[in-house]
Amino acid sequence: MSNIAEMVYLDYAASTPADPRVVDVMTPLFGAGGDFANPSSGHTAGRRSSAHVERAAGQLAELLGCKEEQLVWTSGATESDNLAIVGAARYRADRGRHLITMPTEHKAVADVFHVLEKRGFEVSWLRPDDTGVLDPANLEAAIRPDTQLVSIMQVNNETGVIQDIEALGALCRERDVLFHVDAAQSVGKLPLALASLPVDLLSTTAHKVYGPKGIGALYIADRPGCHVEPLIYGGGQQGGRRPGTLAVPLIAGFGEAARIARCEMQENHEHLRSLRERLWSGIRDLDGIVRNGSDSHSFPGILNVSIEDVEGESLLLALEPLCVATGSACNSTSQEPSSVLRALGRSDLLAQSAIRFSFGRPTTSAEVDLAVARYREAVARLRDIAPGRAA
Repeated sequence: MSNIAEMVYLDYAASTPADPRVVDVMTPLFGAGGDFANPSSGHTAGRRSSAHVERAAGQLAELLGCKEEQLVWTSGATESDNLAIVGAARYRADRGRHLITMPTEHKAVADVFHVLEKRGFEVSWLRPDDTGVLDPANLEAAIRPDTQLVSIMQVNNETGVIQDIEALGALCRERDVLFHVDAAQSVGKLPLALASLPVDLLSTTAHKVYGPKGIGALYIADRPGCHVEPLIYGGGQQGGRRPGTLAVPLIAGFGEAARIARCEMQENHEHLRSLRERLWSGIRDLDGIVRNGSDSHSFPGILNVSIEDVEGESLLLALEPLCVATGSACNSTSQEPSSVLRALGRSDLLAQSAIRFSFGRPTTSAEVDLAVARYREAVARLRDIAPGRAA
């Protein structure tokens, strides 16, 4: 195993380290000397804890461009996705049972739709073009009188492709169809103004934006017909939409992460763009290399590439001590080719060779240069030893 000091982490799409400023905000809220009390309690200590929750809600609402009361705290984006999709589908089931999504969605969305299919809902799976972008005309054609929910992620977790959620949401809003967006990869990284966007439900999480793991949020628009039935019951917190004692330290950490992201977004965006272009320019001349995703509609923190005549798992091992991914972190234990890349028309062999590089605030140019050298060396070595390959 590589020494931790030699490790080069290029998997920020899977998770980010908590910013030291976030840790500083959270730490005093755990121990007996801090504001550890249950924020639902009416006494002084409870009110002090509740003040941290209110502050964090304001910070996240400012980042998202929405009202504080439109936010529901959850355990992360997976729970937010489940609450949005299952909760909305159940609430509107008497109006219709047709739902729309894409096969390129994260498993926290796609698997929920598979479950709903088994429970009597009909799901239309819209395929993107070969760059991963969904044509709004395809969504428009798929919406039916009994359609009640559309779920499309803003930034794809494997390819970084950005969907036009404003155009897609407008089509839904015109037909009174709820529009859910999985924004785990985009919140804090791309500007959002939910007050003016036709988005009804939006999921996010803290650990993708230098906050703690275990805390997320769901935005629910304040308009008629936009509601979710709860997945869990008891306590009545958060208007009963997601009851349970609030995790004050984690919420406070999420709030601080949101504040930092809002202040430093443009700077971070330019940093990521320079890193991605540096990496791509260093490997793009390799024979048989394919860039997965759109050149013009993509988040700069992710670069996904496939290469011919190289097997993905072997390549991943050969790249150590680089920490990269063959797909999304949630799929890393599976040997199945990425469903995202297959939806883009990649062959199984090409999909299996895919490596996702993702960059973050701490990533340096020197680390990217090492990744370039390591990738080129690994590809050359694996091709040299490949069975049946000409010497």
